[in-house]
Amino acid sequence: MAYDLKEKLVVAISSRALFDLEEENRLFEKKGIEEYYRHQIGHENRILGRGAAFGFVKNLLRINRHFDEPIIEVIILSRNNAATGLRIRQSIEHYGLAIDRAGWTAGRPISRYLKAFDVDLFLSAHEADVQEATDAGVAAARIIPKKYRKRKGKEVRIAFDGDAVLFSDASERIYKEQGLEAFLEHERRNAKKPLPEGPFAKLLKVISRIQEHFPMEKAPITTALITARNFSTFERVIRTFDAWGVRVDEAFFLGGVEKRRIVKAFGADIFFDDQDVHLEGTSRKTPSARVPYRSEKSRSKKGKR
Repeated sequence: MAYDLKEKLVVAISSRALFDLEEENRLFEKKGIEEYYRHQIGHENRILGRGAAFGFVKNLLRINRHFDEPIIEVIILSRNNAATGLRIRQSIEHYGLAIDRAGWTAGRPISRYLKAFDVDLFLSAHEADVQEATDAGVAAARIIPKKYRKRKGKEVRIAFDGDAVLFSDASERIYKEQGLEAFLEHERRNAKKPLPEGPFAKLLKVISRIQEHFPMEKAPITTALITARNFSTFERVIRTFDAWGVRVDEAFFLGGVEKRRIVKAFGADIFFDDQDVHLEGTSRKTPSARVPYRSEKSRSKKGKR
């Protein structure tokens, strides 16, 4: 019987998001793909350093120790040629990561394979791949490539922005187009109406199903909502989570206060937001990833269905 991924949390990740390949990426940009391939093959036994999403992936895979069968699957999906996978495989084995599946597209788009692998989350440092995944309806984010100190603790800690990440961008558009007072009035009028789902709503639901296997105080995965919304919009947000049947362990309504220090205090393995203005601050100390908006072309196609 074929191995079934449908009942698991499946994370697809590019090699550059998992490992530190910034030097190699600069070589690619300066000298081209042939030189890049020769470098990778010539250094196949040189172990790669940890990338921005390494700690998140390592802690996520550790959750499988609580189950007889793995409930988390991490898959390498890369635009590289398969020959460069030798170095990636060596590094995976060096760090003891339980990653048994990979795909190499030799420069072709990755998005066509995400649903074939039942992917719940795609992380990459390549903006075009992330946009294509988002337009295809897969939760995706562009990880900001940086080096981070290893976080103490083995629990997975994930922080999400609200609007345009967990929720749709409908309310955020009202704020941008009509201002704060119009936004607050809209949220007050609709306080008992759940917010429409955003690109990461399904991912939160999958995470919540994993959390249900554990007592709340002993769950190996903790989530937080860290939003620029103020506390007067609290009711609609909480009613939304209740309608979705999910839990968010911690919630912070900042009312415009800078997110950076709150994200750091939470100790996130990764923080998802849709705005560069927030990520510029959080990425200094916390692995951070930008969630893109769906392109107007994909929105139009969705509206015609």
